[in-house]
Amino acid sequence: MDRDTTPPYLSLFAALSYGIASMAMVFINKAVVMEYAYSMTLLTLQQMATALLIHFGRIMGFTRAKALNVDTAKKLVLVSLFYNGNVAFALASLKGVNIPMYIAIKRLTPLAVLIAGLFYKKGKHSKQVILSVSLTAAGVIIAAMGDFSFDLFGYIMALISVFFQTMYLVLVERSGAEDGLSSIEIMFYNSLLSLPFLIFLIIVTGEFPNSVSLLYAKSASLYFFVMFVLSLVMGIILNYTMFLCTIVNSALTTTIVGVLKGVGSTTLGFFLLGGVQVHFLNVSGLVINTLGGLWYSLAKYQEKLRKNAIPR
Repeated sequence: MDRDTTPPYLSLFAALSYGIASMAMVFINKAVVMEYAYSMTLLTLQQMATALLIHFGRIMGFTRAKALNVDTAKKLVLVSLFYNGNVAFALASLKGVNIPMYIAIKRLTPLAVLIAGLFYKKGKHSKQVILSVSLTAAGVIIAAMGDFSFDLFGYIMALISVFFQTMYLVLVERSGAEDGLSSIEIMFYNSLLSLPFLIFLIIVTGEFPNSVSLLYAKSASLYFFVMFVLSLVMGIILNYTMFLCTIVNSALTTTIVGVLKGVGSTTLGFFLLGGVQVHFLNVSGLVINTLGGLWYSLAKYQEKLRKNAIPR
C-alpha cells in the first residue's frame, strides 16, 4: 500500500489500534506469566494460533494472503528469529520485572539502534536524538536504584529482548525483507517460520511436556482460562496492528505510538497486577525515562519533517 495515498482515517485507525492492543497485551501477558511460568510455550501457542487462523482464513477466502513462497520465506528467516527472540525474552522478563520498569528498559531500544548504527555507518543523528536517548538510559539507571522488587534475571531478560528487537529493526531496515508484503502475509511467514525453532526450544529447555500438563491443570480456573485465551487472541491482534501501522504509516509512527502508550502503561502499572512499591528514585527515574522517550519521538518527528522538506 502506498503511504501517500492511504486514507487519513486508516492511518489514524492503524495507529490507535496498535497503541490500544500493545498496552493491553503487556498487562494480559503479565497476568498469564504470574500464573503460568512457561513463557516459551505461551509464545509457541500464540504463533501456532496465528498461523492456523491465517491458513484457514486463506483457504475459506476470508483473507487475500498469497500462498507460501520459498524464496520469500528464506529472506524472512532471520527477521522471524530476531522478532520471536524479542518476544520470548520480553515474556521471560515479565515474570520478575514490574510493568513500569519493563517499559522503561524497553525504551532503551532507540539507544541500542543508535549504537548498532555505528557498525554499519548509518548517517549521523541530531544532537536532540542523542541527548534524548541518553536521558532515557539515565532514567532506567536511576529507576533501577529505587526498584524494591529488583530482579536481576528479569532485568537481563529484558535487556536481551532489547538486543533482539534492535537486530530485528536493523535487519528489516537494511534488507527490506518485508517490502511488498501485506501485514497478514508478514504475520503468516513470521509465525510459520518461528514454529520449528520454538518447538525445538521448549523441548530442549524441558518446558515440554510439563508445560502442557500445567496448562491443562490451570485451565480449571476460569480467570486463568480467560486470560490465556485473551493472550492468544491479543497476540494475533497485536502483530496485525503493529505490521499494519508500519505499512500504512511508517516505522517511525509505530515507534512514537509505542512510546506514547508506554506513558499510559507505566501509570497503570503502578496500581495493577501487584503494583509497584513507591520510592523517590524509582518514580524520578521513570519520569526521566518517559520524558526521554517523548523527547526522542519529537526529535525523530522533526528529523523526518526536515528530510521531507529537502527538495529532491
